[in-house]
Amino acid sequence: MTMTRLSTPLSALILVTLVCMGITRLGHAQRPNVVVIMSDDQGGGDYGFLGNDVIRTPELDAMFAQSGLLSKFYVSPVCAPTRASLMTGRYNYRTRCIDTYIGRAMMDTREITIAEFLRDAGYRTGIYGKWHLGDNYPLRPMDQGFQDCLVHRGGGIGQPSDPIGAEGKYTNPTLMKNGVETPMQGYCTDIYFDAAMQFIESSVSGKQNFFTYIATNAPHGPFHDVPEDLYQEYLKVDFKPILINQNIRPERLKAESDKLARIAAMITNIDENVGRLLKKLDSLGVRENTIVMYLNDNGPNTMRYVGNMRGMKSHVDDGGIRSPLIVHWPAQIAARKTNDTLCAHIDVLPTILDACDVALPADHKLDGRSFLPLLTETDATWPPRQVVLQSHRGNVPQKFHHFSLHADPWKLVHPSGFGKETFSGEPNLQLYHLGKDPRQQNDVAAQHPAVFQRLKKSYEDWFADVSSTRPDNYAPPRILIGTEHEPRSVLTRQDWRHVTGRPWARDSSGFWLLEAQDAGDYDIELIFAGSHPAGKATVTAGNVRQEIEITANKRRGHFAKLTLPAGQLQLSVDVVFGNKTQGPHQVILTRK
Repeated sequence: MTMTRLSTPLSALILVTLVCMGITRLGHAQRPNVVVIMSDDQGGGDYGFLGNDVIRTPELDAMFAQSGLLSKFYVSPVCAPTRASLMTGRYNYRTRCIDTYIGRAMMDTREITIAEFLRDAGYRTGIYGKWHLGDNYPLRPMDQGFQDCLVHRGGGIGQPSDPIGAEGKYTNPTLMKNGVETPMQGYCTDIYFDAAMQFIESSVSGKQNFFTYIATNAPHGPFHDVPEDLYQEYLKVDFKPILINQNIRPERLKAESDKLARIAAMITNIDENVGRLLKKLDSLGVRENTIVMYLNDNGPNTMRYVGNMRGMKSHVDDGGIRSPLIVHWPAQIAARKTNDTLCAHIDVLPTILDACDVALPADHKLDGRSFLPLLTETDATWPPRQVVLQSHRGNVPQKFHHFSLHADPWKLVHPSGFGKETFSGEPNLQLYHLGKDPRQQNDVAAQHPAVFQRLKKSYEDWFADVSSTRPDNYAPPRILIGTEHEPRSVLTRQDWRHVTGRPWARDSSGFWLLEAQDAGDYDIELIFAGSHPAGKATVTAGNVRQEIEITANKRRGHFAKLTLPAGQLQLSVDVVFGNKTQGPHQVILTRK
């Protein structure tokens, strides 16, 4: 980083003083530490400092009062795409991560993550909570730059990727600690923050900079297991003021209020942990020069308060894709330094690298840009830009399907639906002036045809660009089996390629895309969910096939022994129960 040249005697004195204080133009001579905290499904209105008087966030409110805030910060409408963009500084469509499950939440391992950049620059790197970009080698966080990992599998606890015997356990969960299934004691969010603080303390003791990524799975569902004391408190709260539907029937209001009490309990628990973390940074004497960022990954998981916007999780309306971004860095960012410039998740990586003085390779392409000057300078220049957010179900992105393009103050959007694999016919594009109409009530496409056509062409150019990042750009990544890095591979429905039935339903079927570096012998164990009749399973991997008998109501212990060839292969398990064919719950491949 360069320093402005000073020539007068007084300026020279100022320069000497600044150097003695260990300060440069852009910050401390010592590199900052970095903590990124991202909640799951919290929503952009679930904060006291943004006007929510029902859900309590006193620690985040206090953090906001001492921090910078980006108030026009965008994320993707669902979680895995946001995480891919956050980790890489690139649109998720460049990374092969295009959905949230059935093999399309896995990120191409050629992507370089923020953890890899910082690790190579001498930082210790740790992740705690939710990764959601691949559960097997070489897709795991420990393969992607994180040196200390304590995470759950899949997109959340309570999904088919849960370790057997620990299904749905937010309290006392079994987590993956550096690749090993490890039973834990306590509530999941508390566990993540405890482990993160231990990592930070050991880093400070070793006089090493740290990058700590805390990604909670709260307040994502299921909602059966929440902090009990907070839940009991919130059962007494009237949630109607933050409900979008004010005409809800009494019986429905009771059920919705119970769900919101559980969600609010999880949010306040996160908030309490943020307070604990900041106190730990104080006690270690590193808070002044530690960057702490806080954001949520998409809109809220119910139709509830989102400020002056509309929408929820999975929507491309602003309520589904906006998050506040708090940036706490006492050494460099003034309290209540608020900026409403258009920024997004793709900007987090370049901003952190900028703050940490870590250079990118000259040929490495980012979509994001550093927003650091917006929070550290008085009159920072920010060239006009656009941000595009698109996510929908399916194996390949479809042009115009469920996207929004933002070019301040305009928003071009086609809310065709996240749950749909495709849409048919001409896209019903809508244009909004967000400066005048943040709730997106008045489509002004007819009044501004030139703006409409310009933004439509910008979107088409963007889609063509991200879709041509690499040959076969949207091919799903493969799981590499039989290596010393992961000789035992647990394959789940999170990452299988779905064929029939609902993707996670017990009677559905699918297959896994694998790759073996060399031929080898494997034990293949089939695992079933719950009770089932006797049946027969056929295990197929390329040209190799074996049939095995399935004992009724036996979850584990059904084995096949196969010699698998080198190269790419497709593994499928067809289980016949009576006249129905389905897949197993999980499969474990162990190289002998």
